[in-house]
Amino acid sequence: MNMKKTRRLYFEDAHRTEFQADIVEAIVCEGRPALILDQTCFYPESGGQPSDQGRIEGVSVLKVFEEGERVVHVLEREISAGRVGGKVDWSVRFDHMQQHSGQHILSQAFYEIVKGETMSFHLGSERSTVEIGIARMGDDELSRVESRANEIVFQDLEIKIYFVPEERIAAVPLRKPPQKAGLIRVVEVDGFDYSACGGTHCRRTGEVGLIKITQSERIRNNLRFEFVCGRRALADYDLKNRVVRQLSGELSVKEADIPSSVAKLSADWKAARKRAKKDEEKLAVFEAQEFIQKTKGRVIREIFMEKSPEAIKFLALNIIKKGDFVVLFAVRSETRSHLVLAAAEALNLDLRPLVPIVAPLINGKGGGSPSLVEVSGPAGANLEAALDASQAYLTQKMP
Repeated sequence: MNMKKTRRLYFEDAHRTEFQADIVEAIVCEGRPALILDQTCFYPESGGQPSDQGRIEGVSVLKVFEEGERVVHVLEREISAGRVGGKVDWSVRFDHMQQHSGQHILSQAFYEIVKGETMSFHLGSERSTVEIGIARMGDDELSRVESRANEIVFQDLEIKIYFVPEERIAAVPLRKPPQKAGLIRVVEVDGFDYSACGGTHCRRTGEVGLIKITQSERIRNNLRFEFVCGRRALADYDLKNRVVRQLSGELSVKEADIPSSVAKLSADWKAARKRAKKDEEKLAVFEAQEFIQKTKGRVIREIFMEKSPEAIKFLALNIIKKGDFVVLFAVRSETRSHLVLAAAEALNLDLRPLVPIVAPLINGKGGGSPSLVEVSGPAGANLEAALDASQAYLTQKMP
């Protein structure tokens, strides 16, 4: 097998998107045709950065990855030519460059402001994340990190890329030790950050555009921050600005007053819900009496269309408090199906064995106590069959 290594043109010029190459080997990878070329502009997936997208001889490149010193291009269909032309999708390449260069700047800002080391980095299709080795961080500190990162962008510093032999790498103030031996590729944000990295990067920090941290979460004992750069930051701002304008119009308030207006609406909604619950409880007392008066036996059965599961549960409890009844209730809505099965304690019935009987009938799950169980399933479930099975079981068990 010819093990000639692939010349990586993206190392020489990340802004280059077109190239000509000879096919070194044609292989099959995961059931797809794949090519190994003598040289390529396509960046292979590595170091948290996805592979480039584009075409070779007009055929879509589905995936690019490293195989030792060679780069494998997985294709949509087979190519038979001996020499081929390739073209990288520049919009995807430049997006990856903005996010990856932005991550270097952001990581150094985290280290400079809070001494937080970067533990991992992932470049996603819409959002990117960086995991920082700190347990907690205040809003003021986060604002300082973001401001420092954007200060570096606005300074439009040069981003230099060069190779340093392993024996001389100690002279370079790397943010973290290199993971590879031999010739080390260094990406330097002029005097600000030094990183061992094989990714594609912008020429100057100004190309990165705005860096914006959008959210954070705890992971392991660290914090993971989601961020966007450049065009992604512009798209994120456009989306949020449209949402704010819409909310401002719907609420008839100024943009700055949206939080207080939403807080008032939330408080009003909670108060209304509390009042409605009290009204439901009062109504349930009268409804319970009506059900008891019209029943001719000890089993009270009904399928409701508009009540909530909480309402029919409260109604069932009111009924079994007033007499020795078994209640088989169900509620059908557009989104869920729900069963409430209850029995007066004086009947000495254990309803829990009903759960494995009726749950499969409505493709649901449930549980409860000896005197009351609930089972919930998807909309459109056969509630009649579930109530029939419940009634048949309890008829045999009732004294």
